[in-house]
Amino acid sequence: MRLDDLARYLDEYLRVREVADDRSALNGLQVENAGTVSHVAAAVDACQATIDAAAERGADLLLVHHGLFWGGLEPLTGRAFRRTSALLRHGLAVYAAHLPLDRHPEVGNNAVLARKLGMDVRGWFGDFLGAPIGVWGELDVPRATMRDLVGRVLGVEPQLLPCGPERCHRVGIITGAAGSHIRQAREAGLDTFITGEGQHWTFFDAEEYGVNVIYAGHYATETLGVQALAAHLSERFQLPWSFIDHPTGL
Repeated sequence: MRLDDLARYLDEYLRVREVADDRSALNGLQVENAGTVSHVAAAVDACQATIDAAAERGADLLLVHHGLFWGGLEPLTGRAFRRTSALLRHGLAVYAAHLPLDRHPEVGNNAVLARKLGMDVRGWFGDFLGAPIGVWGELDVPRATMRDLVGRVLGVEPQLLPCGPERCHRVGIITGAAGSHIRQAREAGLDTFITGEGQHWTFFDAEEYGVNVIYAGHYATETLGVQALAAHLSERFQLPWSFIDHPTGL
């Protein structure tokens, strides 16, 4: 398949030009190749390890959530040179989708996690850059059961801040580093909030706003979207794909 056709489809499907994001995200096609795609490798992060793994698998497109340019402008020396030279040497293109993937109603990190937890999305919450980023639904289970369910789905041991009611009813999800959204979860009428990570002071937000918080890891909570997106491309365009798991433990 032609790379430019695939990139154009992804731009439209993910609404890359419409969804506001940090400028360093640089959503969309970040690196070209010779012009064709026959195998897609999906990963959470574009780093040396995932670039090397994609090349070993014979992939010609690396589809990621976190792209190459989070550090801003830097010269093509050191690790930036090593990453870039490996991409060019192996003919490996890179396509990144950060908030456009988080917010997507079908293959987004938040929506996919909700479905895997057995929860229908009832609405959106959590303003970020002028638009809601999180999803919420209803699931009537004890909070410890919810923690264990999240752990089974993601293959991790989540941390539960048991600061809300003993039983969960209205549950919100914002994957990644969204601990600062606990107040917005409470304002949306949610009793339980699932995210990846938060700073030390977010414990007091949970405690004083009366919200159960489940921290399941930044990396782990963001593995779902790129896999769902790659599977979508495979089904639509008959492209083989594989997932490169390179966990950070964070």
